[in-house]
Amino acid sequence: MTHEAGGLRDLSFWWDSLGAPPAARAPLDGDLDVDVAIVGAGYTGLWTAYYLTQLEPRLQVAVVEARVAGFGASGRNGGWCSALFPASIDAVARMSSRVEALAMQHAMHATVDEVGRVAAVEGLAIDWAKGGTVGLARTQAQLERARAAIAHWRSWGFGAADYRLLDADEAAARAGATDVLGATFTPHCAAIHPAKLVRGLAEVVERRGVRILEQTVATSVEAGVVRTAWGDVRAPFVVRATEGFTARLPGHRRTLLPVYSLMLATEPLPDDVWAEIGLAARETFNDARHLIIYGQRTADGRLAFGGRGAPYHFASRVEGGFDRVPAVHEGLWRTLVELFPVLAPYRATHTWGGPLGIPRDWFASCGLDRRTGLAWAGGYVGDGVATSNLAGRTLADLIVGRTTELTRLPWVGHRSRRWEPEPLRWLGANGGLAVMSSADAAEARTGRPARRAAVFGRLLGH
Repeated sequence: MTHEAGGLRDLSFWWDSLGAPPAARAPLDGDLDVDVAIVGAGYTGLWTAYYLTQLEPRLQVAVVEARVAGFGASGRNGGWCSALFPASIDAVARMSSRVEALAMQHAMHATVDEVGRVAAVEGLAIDWAKGGTVGLARTQAQLERARAAIAHWRSWGFGAADYRLLDADEAAARAGATDVLGATFTPHCAAIHPAKLVRGLAEVVERRGVRILEQTVATSVEAGVVRTAWGDVRAPFVVRATEGFTARLPGHRRTLLPVYSLMLATEPLPDDVWAEIGLAARETFNDARHLIIYGQRTADGRLAFGGRGAPYHFASRVEGGFDRVPAVHEGLWRTLVELFPVLAPYRATHTWGGPLGIPRDWFASCGLDRRTGLAWAGGYVGDGVATSNLAGRTLADLIVGRTTELTRLPWVGHRSRRWEPEPLRWLGANGGLAVMSSADAAEARTGRPARRAAVFGRLLGH
C-alpha cells in the first residue's frame, strides 16, 4: 500500500521505526472558532502551538492537518538539527546589515540547543546526539571551497569554536570516507530521529489543550478563516505552515518551489563496520560537492543518507508517487558505497523521499501581517529542523504582540518574489540540477573548480 492510500509506515524509515502508527486524530466536524488557526501539523505548526501555549496558556489554538501530524518533511528529513540558514550570511547582510546578519547566525546557533532543551524538558526521546557536522573535502576543488568557507567565517568574526578546518587525518578520524583531503567542522548540529520529534511535539501540545484536526484538508487560507470541506475554522490569527505542500493551496502555486529530496537507510551495521566508517559521536556528514548529499549515523546503527538528485515536476506538482525514483535511489546507494566501500556487502532496507520548499531568493522567512492576521513561516530549503523552532518562537511572540530579539531578526517580514510561470520554472529548476551534476563530474575529472556552478548560483540570486 502506498502512503497516499494510508500506509504511514511507508513514509520513511523514521516512520517505520516507530512501529504501528497510532490511529489518526479526528477531523474537523463543523465550523470552529478559535484564537489561532494553524495550517500544517509539521514542525513549524507544532512549534508555534507549543510556544503560544507557553506564552498564553488560555489561547484556543487549532492545527488543521491534511493527513496526520508529521506526514510531510518533518517525518521524512535527514535528521539534522543544524544552524544552517538557507540564505548565506552575506545575502542576509545585503538585505539588512552586518549586525543583523550576525544576530541571525547567532540565533541559529542558539536554536540548535533550544531544540535539545525542549526535548529534555518534555521527555521527548528523539535520539539526540550533538556531534556536529563534518563537511568532507574529497577533491582538490572541494578542499579549496572548504578553505574558503572557513576563511569566510573568520571574516565574520567566528573562531575555531564555531567553524574550523580539519586536516586529512583529523577528518578521516571522524568520518573514514575514501579520498579525504580535509574537512570543515562545526559543532552546531545534532543528529535526531525526526519522526520522534514531530510525533512527540504533537502529543505535548495536545496535552496543553491544542486541537489537532487531522484528515482535514485546507481548501483555502484566508484572512480570519481556514476553509475546509468539513467546515470553516475562524480565528483572528491564521498561520500558514505548509512548506513543501504550499503549492497545493489556491494562490500559492508560485510561492515556494516544491523540490524532492530522496533518502535511503541501510540495515543495522556491525561494530567492525562502524569502526571503519567512524561517526563515533554521531556526527552528521556531507561533502563539498555541488549536488547536495547528507547523512547521519542513526541511534540503532544504520546509515541514513540522502541527496537532491530528483527532478522538479512541472506545474509544482506534489504527489506521493514522486517520493521514490529508483534511478535516483540507486545513484544514492552508489555514492554511499563510493564514500564507504565497506558497505558494499550490505543493503538499503528503506527508500523514501518528499518535497521541501524553496523560495525564489533562497531566503527563509516568517512574519505576521497585522492588518489581516495572516502569518506564515517556511522556505527552509531542507534546513528546517532547527529553523522551524526559531519560526515557532518568533510567530508566537508576534501573535501575542511581544517585541523581542527574535521579532527583530532580519528574516521576519521578509517577502520573496514569486517563482516564474511555467515552463520557465521547470526549465530553470531542472536546468540547475543538470548544471550542478555536470559541475561535480567536471571537478572529479579535472580537480579544478567548475565555474558553471557559481555562475548559475548568481543567476538564481543566492
